[in-house]
Amino acid sequence: MGPTRMLSGVQVRINTTGVESWQVPGCATRLVHAAASHPGLLRSHNEDSSLVAPPVFLVADGMGGYARGDVASRLVVEAFQPLAGLDRVEADDVERAIATAQVHVAALAAEFTSAPGSTLVAATYVLQDDLGYWLVANLGDSRAYSFHQGRLEQISTDHSVVQELIDAGQITRDEAIGHPERHVITRAIGALTSSEADFALVPAEPGSRLLLCSDGLTSELSDTALVHLLSTEQAPEETVMALVDAAVAAGGHDNVTVVVVDVQGEVERATERTQPFPAVEQ
Repeated sequence: MGPTRMLSGVQVRINTTGVESWQVPGCATRLVHAAASHPGLLRSHNEDSSLVAPPVFLVADGMGGYARGDVASRLVVEAFQPLAGLDRVEADDVERAIATAQVHVAALAAEFTSAPGSTLVAATYVLQDDLGYWLVANLGDSRAYSFHQGRLEQISTDHSVVQELIDAGQITRDEAIGHPERHVITRAIGALTSSEADFALVPAEPGSRLLLCSDGLTSELSDTALVHLLSTEQAPEETVMALVDAAVAAGGHDNVTVVVVDVQGEVERATERTQPFPAVEQ
């Protein structure tokens, strides 16, 4: 756990794990990162968990109430922990970690009257043809964004009732913020054991920022607000604090967890934009 800070009079602990930057083995790229989490203003405990252990970064938002959701999200983190510090991670490694998380979280159902579950959004730095990419996997409505040259791109796909309404043209993205069913998800780790993760491969370009977050951030802040806060020249630690502070100030209706990773290094040749998971295969 990292240092404790004050946000608008509310104490927040930065839960940064490991070193604050990571040199990618064999190349000039460096990943500079930070994470922060806050229970929000309406909840007595925090069911979110995060992992900041290069080359893997993760946010998990537990579901199931006290002593259930927090355990579920922590089991997701533990399933990915073996990937920490590896020089190279393959797509199969990520798939195995997800499968392990599914088994362990599903097993909690035997201990509780209701089945706990957790969302998952994980981004792992991988090399393809000597170029860096983010391999992003997600289940539920925790999100991954790429921010580069003033452009915000959502990498992950929400698995939620609200997203289905957006896709059907029944509501707009702006109307989704504050929607009464915004917390109803359609896929999860454990609670819905047949759920499959979505994968994407996105260039990890020097000068870009990766944002991972639970829906406690995106339920409170618009894309415009995210762009404004990510556009500052603040380091990742100050940026995660500013994002959490803004979500709490906007209402803090849910737990909010944020991970920011800056990709630093020499600019290499242009890479393609977001690709589906099969692009990982050689």
